[in-house]
Order: sequence, then C-alpha cells, then structure tokens
Amino acid sequence: MRRQPNSPPDVDRATPALVLKLDANVFHHGGLGVIRSLGRLGVPVYAVQEERFTPAGASRYLSGGWRWRPGTEDAARVLAGLLRISERIGKRAVLLPTDDAGALFVAEYQAKLREAFLFPEPDPGLPALLADKYSLHEICLRLGVPTPATALARSWDEAEAFCAAHGFPVIAKLVRPWRPSGAGRTRSTNLVRTREELRGLMERAELMLQEYLPGGAEADWFFHGYCDEHSVCRPAFTGRKHRSYPAGAGLTAFGTAEPNAELSDAVQTMLERLSYRGIMDLDLRRDPRDGRYKLLDFNPRLGAQFRLFADDAGVDVAVAAHLHLTGREIPVGNPVRRGFLVENYDPFAALGSWRRSQLRPGDWLRSLREVDELAWFARDDLAPFGLMCARLAWRILRRPFPAAHRPDEPTPRHRRGRAAAQHRKGNR
Repeated sequence: MRRQPNSPPDVDRATPALVLKLDANVFHHGGLGVIRSLGRLGVPVYAVQEERFTPAGASRYLSGGWRWRPGTEDAARVLAGLLRISERIGKRAVLLPTDDAGALFVAEYQAKLREAFLFPEPDPGLPALLADKYSLHEICLRLGVPTPATALARSWDEAEAFCAAHGFPVIAKLVRPWRPSGAGRTRSTNLVRTREELRGLMERAELMLQEYLPGGAEADWFFHGYCDEHSVCRPAFTGRKHRSYPAGAGLTAFGTAEPNAELSDAVQTMLERLSYRGIMDLDLRRDPRDGRYKLLDFNPRLGAQFRLFADDAGVDVAVAAHLHLTGREIPVGNPVRRGFLVENYDPFAALGSWRRSQLRPGDWLRSLREVDELAWFARDDLAPFGLMCARLAWRILRRPFPAAHRPDEPTPRHRRGRAAAQHRKGNR
C-alpha cells in the first residue's frame, strides 16, 4: 500500500525541533513519531521526557532530552524551564506540543516564547476553546457544524433528563481533560451503559454528556492537517478509525488513511472560518440517521496517530510544520493509502470488540495485512519497541516502577547515539 517519495523533503537541517509533552504518559507514541519523522531527515530532535526510561527517549534519532515533569499548575515554572531548554539547545527550535496541556500553554504564553522557539501563532484563546469539550459544541452550533446532542451534567437531575431524552449508552467526557482535578484515573472519554456507571463517574469529575451516535467503528473518521498563517490547510488528510481502546470511546488502536473529499472540504471550510493556524487532529463520526459527519473532538495539536498520514512527497504534519516555520516550501503531494497500528493497544481493542461480537479473529488477522507502519516497532530503531514491551510487562504485573526523577528544572540527558554524533559533527 505504501509508496515511497521520489526524494525527501528539503528540510532545514540547521534548525532543531523540540517535542513538548506536559502530560505524564510514558506510552505516548506521538512524540516518538516526531522524533523518527524529522530525525530520519537529519533534523536534530530534542524532547521533554517525564522519566529516565521513557521508550521514546531510547530512539536513535533523538539528539537530546530533558527529564522533567513540570505539571501545569505553576505557569511561571513551566515558562522558565522552557526558556532554559532553549538556551541549552543553543538555537531557536521548532516547538511541537503533543498533548493539550502543552499546546494550550504555548498558545497562551506565545508572546514570551516567541524569541526562543518557532511555532504557529493562533489567537491565544482559540486552542483552549476548541479543546474544551463543551465550548467546542457551542462553536459548532454557532458555525453550523454538525455535532451530537450535548449537555453539561451539573446535577444528577440534568444527567437523568439527558439520558431519558437520548437513552443509553451515552458518551461522558471530562470537560477540560488537561486540567488537574479530583478525577484521578478517570478517562477523558467514557462509553457509559448504565445509570449506576454514570453516577459513579459524576461523583469523581465534572462531565459533559453526548448522545451516542450509531454506526459502529466503520463510521469513525479522522482529519489531520497543518494550517499556515492564512488558515490554508496543506497537507490535509482523512482516514478511518477501525479499532480503539477501550472499544467505542478510546485511543486509536488501528486506523487506515482513506481519501474523503466531502469530509475534507467541510473541515477546511470550518478551519478558515476559525482563522485556525497550526497542526490539528479531529475526530468525527458519520451519523447514519442523516448521513452527516459530526465533530466529536478537536485537538489543537499533533495527534498521537499522525504517522498514519503521509503523502508521496514525504510530508506528514510534523514535517509540514517544520518546513513552513523555517521558511521552506511544503511540496504538493498525494495522500498515500496506508494502515497504522499501535502494538500495546490493538490486542486489547480487538479482544474487547470480539467480546462484543463486533470482530471475528479471522477479520482481525486480515486487518493486520493493511498495516504499513507501527507505533513502536521500526527496523531502523528497535530500542523504543523493546523498552515499551518491557514497561508494558512491568505494568501488567502491577509492580511499582522506580519513582520518577522530578527536578525543579529540566535535567539534561546527553545522548551518545548516532543522531547526537551526527549533530556534533555537523556543527564543527
């Protein structure tokens, strides 16, 4: 399925990139995708890592990293730490957040970060409005963008009224999942099947309820893209989410890139009306009752599964951002049909679908033939996959991992691998 580009994009190898993640999740594979995508093109890539033994931090394409878990409560501390990282890199780097907290922080404090980093400069308040689950619903209503029936669950009476109108199952979401709260380990999106389950969630967190749209996994679609300062989106990718973990309302486990001109045109029109700038990751579902694609989530940052999408010019959204922010042209290419699978999620996603009689073992095995890229395994970069497997086994055994180093400021972790060696050689 996958076609190789005729020649690699003409990136600026003198301008490094920094992968920023404020959420403490060692199994986040989006950052590894950036490291490999840009690192293979010769761009020095650095990353903020929450622990020493983070799988993405083992990549041979990582030039350097900082063990740092700053949290989001103290903005001054986060800002000071990022400026120190910029000084240690020694050059103005392209800044690529991979979680909501990082993306919203960069948007809000862009005036103070602009001299140290390169990044798109949206309206400072827009990304937070789009990431907020309920304000996104209000934006959709204002713009006439199709969206599911939605309500805030501020009381049990309100929740019962919504469920009486729309029935079970219902989707329950944290309104602002990037904010620390008493929600503990509550997932940001939950498929709720009973009143008892809903009541338990409401006791732990502020929730928004959405009607469950019928249609099954084949109705779930993505849109990934990069918008320039004029809100022109190039590249723009569409694809299907076939399996998620947990099933029905979770992270992507298996997806395929597929063209959908109707969906792409509608989303790009919305982005222009929003005057949106930068990378985005949208989740939509086609409602079989009216045939419309309804917007479920708008993530104003790079999505973890972004490596599902690339074109035959060798461009994905991370490469597009680096090209544009360094003054290079983004080559025009055609999206490539391909499949993407997340090794630590898909077996569990498939098992959950099988238990619900939504997937047969033979269909699962046949779907593996469509996979062109894996989240963790790569023949030219094996260490992240090995470390991911080791940490996953450790977690399954429910044994505590050694406490993470939590310094007051970013602690450098010097690399001696191929990427760092090549970078030093190029600076001589």
